[in-house]
Amino acid sequence: MNDSGQITLPALPIKNAVLFPNLPMPLVISKSFSVKAVEAALLSEDKLIAVFTQKDFRNENPMGSDLYPIGTLAVIKKMIIIEHNLNIVLQGIQRVERVGVTMERPYIHVRARPLPDLIQNGMETEALHRAVLNLAGKMVSLVQPQMQVNLNFVLSEVDDALHQVYMLATLLSLDINKEIALLSAGTRREVFELMHKYLSYEIQVLELHNRISDKAQSELSRAQREFLLRQQMKQIQEELGEKRPEEAEIAELRKRLEETDLPEKVRKEVEKELKRLERMSPAAPDYQVTRTYIELVVDLPWNRTTEDVLDLDRAQQVLDEDHFDLQDVKQRIIEHLAVMKLNPEARGPILCFVGGPGVGKTSVGQSIGRAMGRRFERMSLGGLHDESELRGHRRTYIGAMPGRIIQAIRRAGVKNPLLMLDEVDKLGRGDFYGDPAAALMEILDPAQNFEFHDNYLDLPFDLSQVFFITTANTTDRIPKSLLDRMEVLRLPGYSDEEKREIARRYLLPRQIGQSGLAPDQLLIPDETLAYIIRRYTREAGVRELERVLGRIARKVATRVAKGETAQVQVSKDRLLELLGTEQFYAEQARAQLPPGVAAGLAWTEAGGDVIYVEAALLPEGKDLILTGQLGSVMQESAKTAQSYIWSRSDQLGIEKDVIRKSGVHIHVPAGAVPKDGPSAGVTMATALTSLYAGVEARSDTAMTGEITLSGLVMPVGGVKEKVLAAHRAGIHRIILPRENEKELEELPEHVHQQMEFVFAERIEDVLAAAIPALAEGLQKRPQSQQKPAQRA
Repeated sequence: MNDSGQITLPALPIKNAVLFPNLPMPLVISKSFSVKAVEAALLSEDKLIAVFTQKDFRNENPMGSDLYPIGTLAVIKKMIIIEHNLNIVLQGIQRVERVGVTMERPYIHVRARPLPDLIQNGMETEALHRAVLNLAGKMVSLVQPQMQVNLNFVLSEVDDALHQVYMLATLLSLDINKEIALLSAGTRREVFELMHKYLSYEIQVLELHNRISDKAQSELSRAQREFLLRQQMKQIQEELGEKRPEEAEIAELRKRLEETDLPEKVRKEVEKELKRLERMSPAAPDYQVTRTYIELVVDLPWNRTTEDVLDLDRAQQVLDEDHFDLQDVKQRIIEHLAVMKLNPEARGPILCFVGGPGVGKTSVGQSIGRAMGRRFERMSLGGLHDESELRGHRRTYIGAMPGRIIQAIRRAGVKNPLLMLDEVDKLGRGDFYGDPAAALMEILDPAQNFEFHDNYLDLPFDLSQVFFITTANTTDRIPKSLLDRMEVLRLPGYSDEEKREIARRYLLPRQIGQSGLAPDQLLIPDETLAYIIRRYTREAGVRELERVLGRIARKVATRVAKGETAQVQVSKDRLLELLGTEQFYAEQARAQLPPGVAAGLAWTEAGGDVIYVEAALLPEGKDLILTGQLGSVMQESAKTAQSYIWSRSDQLGIEKDVIRKSGVHIHVPAGAVPKDGPSAGVTMATALTSLYAGVEARSDTAMTGEITLSGLVMPVGGVKEKVLAAHRAGIHRIILPRENEKELEELPEHVHQQMEFVFAERIEDVLAAAIPALAEGLQKRPQSQQKPAQRA
């Protein structure tokens, strides 16, 4: 030992173990550097060696830095050579800290500083020591109760509390990192706290392990008990001459099979499965799978049908009772019934009802089923991503089920139901689960569905007599190949007058009845209904309208339940009290339009709408700015309109310098609503012409139409919804592409009579009709370009 209290001596690395002071440790030494370290220690007078634990037990050639810094000074008590290995017994003396390495090979030689002994710290430390001993006893009792007596005996041989804890750490085989932490602790209290923490954790793990083991043993015992009871019950039933439950089930299935009218091919397959079931043990995993499969096959209506009601007058009456207007749809159903009356073998049509939310697509399907006398089943396809939902899962999978189509046929109980597939436009796109739209093509294709193959059923089933009806809000998201297999019938939005009539005939009586009111206890005049439609709803259909009427009916029902008996007549003034503030402020016709503003018409899934295109000049050097969340097609329409006006500036009376030296900003309110489509082309051309010429467009005129760079006005869609939107807004003059003239036949008669229509073939026709100040100049253009717009 030198003057600083440090000592130099050989170091012995050990793996997966920690030598504590005052405890022995037998070791087998085989590594050459370890053998040389032991030999060097034996040559010394006191036979001392420093024992350090390796940080990584996989390291076969450790250096000084690969050892934990805290170790134990030990004396070699005994050494025996057995088969070229040194067998030694070490006795720990005290803790040491490695402060340096003086030599790495042929063995590790270190400079170490002895650490002082840990002294008793008072009553709290003594309490911790006793708690540790209690936890140790509890841990041993959880592992092996009979060892607790031996542990108490071993600990009683050691007087010092710290040495008892070190011995516990060795006996209980704690994690190496935990043992190193105990050895490195600077006070007895810290040692006891660490040991208390480690033992508490180990006890929790052992208790959880014992609970799991006890539960597993209990489950096993229960299974054994059930098996013995079943064997006893089997013997009792045989003595009494009774059938076992599984035999009774199979007998019932065989009876149902004999009574069911099945195709011969199907019957052979089911007979084979039934014989297989008879040979199975009820405990076999496939027993329930096979039984469920046989029950499905027997339940399916292979040859059961309902007889169609082919009374055309009655069908027309039923459709008229349930729905107002929708003449195209009703006429198509009557045509189908007429064909079936003349040709009973005709295949059912596959219709696709396309329209906004709440226009009556689903309820029309129910009415068709009632009119034809067919059973009605509905399923929603919205968000469906897995092809197996339609085709079924193969029976090899756990929890396999038939597809939704077969399940619907099973619920209907006949092979010719009316099956409605809702939200076909919201099918999930194909991924690793398959493409449900592709599966739907086989289901809806008359050339394939007479032998539809469900993966679970694994037998061909005839779907050709099913009347399929699909619904969608738009056809844009339906794959073309799927759309090609369906006949599209569009259900346009209702006008305000139609909504009012639907509310008076259907919605209000239904809500009055559902609220428990008598028919004469609630009265809503037509004027109030019209105000509700415009100010409290904005939709193509009537779903929100029915909800609003339901709110009114419930408030009136509340008053009646409190004792009021007087009839409630809802005027416009009472709507604020019953419904709160108005929810919508419909775009109304502006009294006057400044230069650069024109009224256009747009189509949305909720119906038509009036939009105003606003344009303003910008300083020189600014480009065309487009705002209002305009889509790419709408942006191209604006650029086309600007280019056309530039090329025709002389004919339009616009100075080229105005266009050349000014930028333009085009904005389409409302800015938070995304917009796209080509039908705003004529409106943008009118707004830009009005801006450049500095003259106003007519405020009583709205327009729609696509434009080309050569000045043609192309047809657009959604004409009925757009005209109805203009009518609601108080605009009674509409400019339309000439190709859309034929679509005005779809308008309600009262709307058609109140509107003035101007049909245009070129942009000049639109400008002449929309901007009175330019009309005279446009009419004087060269004769080859003249073709006056026509009015209706």
